Amino acid sequence: MNIKQAKEYIKDSVVLYLKKDDFGEYKIPVVRQRPIFLLGAPGIGKTAVMEQIAQEMGIALVSYSMTHHTRQSALGLPFIRHKEYGEEEFDVSEYTMSEIISSVYETMEESGVREGILFLDEINCVSETLSPSMLQFLQYKVFGRHKVPEGWVIVTAGNPPEYNKSVREFDVATLDRLRVMEVEPDFKVWKEYAQEKAVHPVVMNFLELKKEYFYAVETTVKGRSYVTARGWEDLSEILLLYEAEKKKADETLVGQYIRNERIVKEFTAYYDLYNKYKKDYRIEDILAGQPTEAAKEKAKKAAFDERLSLLSMLLDKVTDGMKEVMETSDYLSDLMSPLKALKQAVEKGSTEEGKSTAKEAGSDNLIKSSADVVLMLEKQVQAREQILRSMQKANALSNSDRRKHRQVIFFLESMGKELYLGEETGGADAFAKVKSKFDAEVTKMKEVTEKVKKQLHFLFAFVEEVFAEGNEMLVLVTELTVNTYAAKFIARFGSEDYQKHNQELMLTERQNDMLEQIKNLNI
Repeated sequence: MNIKQAKEYIKDSVVLYLKKDDFGEYKIPVVRQRPIFLLGAPGIGKTAVMEQIAQEMGIALVSYSMTHHTRQSALGLPFIRHKEYGEEEFDVSEYTMSEIISSVYETMEESGVREGILFLDEINCVSETLSPSMLQFLQYKVFGRHKVPEGWVIVTAGNPPEYNKSVREFDVATLDRLRVMEVEPDFKVWKEYAQEKAVHPVVMNFLELKKEYFYAVETTVKGRSYVTARGWEDLSEILLLYEAEKKKADETLVGQYIRNERIVKEFTAYYDLYNKYKKDYRIEDILAGQPTEAAKEKAKKAAFDERLSLLSMLLDKVTDGMKEVMETSDYLSDLMSPLKALKQAVEKGSTEEGKSTAKEAGSDNLIKSSADVVLMLEKQVQAREQILRSMQKANALSNSDRRKHRQVIFFLESMGKELYLGEETGGADAFAKVKSKFDAEVTKMKEVTEKVKKQLHFLFAFVEEVFAEGNEMLVLVTELTVNTYAAKFIARFGSEDYQKHNQELMLTERQNDMLEQIKNLNI
C-alpha cells in the first residue's frame, strides 16, 4: 500500500481502538489492540504522516526513535523500596517510570490533550538488552511496571533488513502481535503532500518528467546510492534559501541530498534549464496578459517537456497566489472572533444598561477607554499563545495553522502597541482604529484576490492561443483540480475559464466513451 492508504487505516484504527461501550470499557480490550507496524523503506514519509494524523484528528503525538534507547531509559532505573508483608519486612527492587511513558504523561499535562498516538520509530532496531521486553510492551502496552495511559494508541515503524544493517528481524511471536502494513513509495501521493509543504517548483517539475527518480536505491561499484522523498524535500528547502540569498546551487550541493550521481547530474542540468526558461519566457509578463511575440513563438515550437516545464512555472506562480489568498482568508476569519468579543465589550461599556448591570454584579470589567482596549487585547494574545503552546506540545499543529495563529497574535499585539503609544481615547474610538486596521487587511486581500483571478484568466488565454491543439489545456485543468488551494480558490471565487474548459474536457471524455461503446458493439 502507499502511505496515504496507510494513513487512512491508522486513523480508522485510532477511532475504533478508543471506542467504549455503555459501561466505559473499551470495545476492543487493550490486549487485543494490536499496535500498527509500518514497514517500509527509509524516507518515504512514515514520520510525516503521523504528524498529519495528529493534526487532522486533534490528538497528541509523542515520537521516539528506539535506536537511541537502552534498557534503562526505556524501562526505567532500578531502586530499592522497603516494604512490609504481614509481620515481615523486605527490601524490594522496583523501577522508576520509563522515559517514554513519562513523556506521554508530560504531553498530556502540558497540552491538556488526553488522547493521542505513541509513535515508536525503528522499532526493529532495538538493542539486544531491550528486545525481550518488546513482547510485553506490544501486547500489554507496558514498559517496565508502567502502562501507557488510557486513550493512547501505539504505532511503530521500521525499515526492511535490506535498508538497515541494524535491523533485528522479528520472530513470529512478535509479528503475531502486530498489524503489519508494508508501505511503498508513491510519487502521486507524495505530490499532494509536497503541494501542502510548498516544495520548490523545480523539484516538482523535474519529478513530473522523471517519476522514476522519485525514489531509487541501488548498489553500485562505489557503494550504495539512494534517492528518497526526504532527500527531495530537504533539497527543496536549501534551494529556496540559496535563491533568497542569491547563491548559486551546483552539483556538489545537490549531491549532498540526492545520493545518486546520474540523477544529480540530470537534476542540476534541469535546474539550470529551468532558470533559463524563467528568463526567456518572462513569466510575469505572460500572467499580466502581455506575453512577448518571441515567447509565444518559442513556446509553439518547443518540445513537449519544455512546454510542460513552462506550464508548470506558470501554474506554480498562480497557485502560490491562490495559497496566499486562502491562508489570508482563513486568518482573517479566525481574527473575527476576538474582534467580535472586543466589540461587544466596548458596546457594553458605552451603554447605561451595561454599566448598571456591571455595578449590580460588583464588576468593573468594562471597556470604557483605549487603556481598557489595550488590556483586553493583551489578554486575547495570552489566551491565543496558550492555545498555540498546547497544540505545539501535543504535536498537533500544522504549518498552516501555526502561521494562522501567529498572524492573529501579530495583529492583536501590533494594535495593542499602537493604542498604548497613542493618545488616550474612549473605548469606541479605540475599537474604531482596530476595525479600520482589520478593514484595511480585508481590502488588501481582495486586491490580491483580483490580481490572482486575472493571472488565472491570462494563463488560460495564453494556453488557448499557444497550445490550442495540444494536451496542455488538459494538464492545466487537471492540475488546478487536484491542487488543494486551487480547488478551494476556484470554488470560492469562481473562474469562467476553468468551468468552460472543464466542461469541454468532460464532454470530450463522454464522446470518447460513446465511440468506444459503439466500437465494441461492432456498429
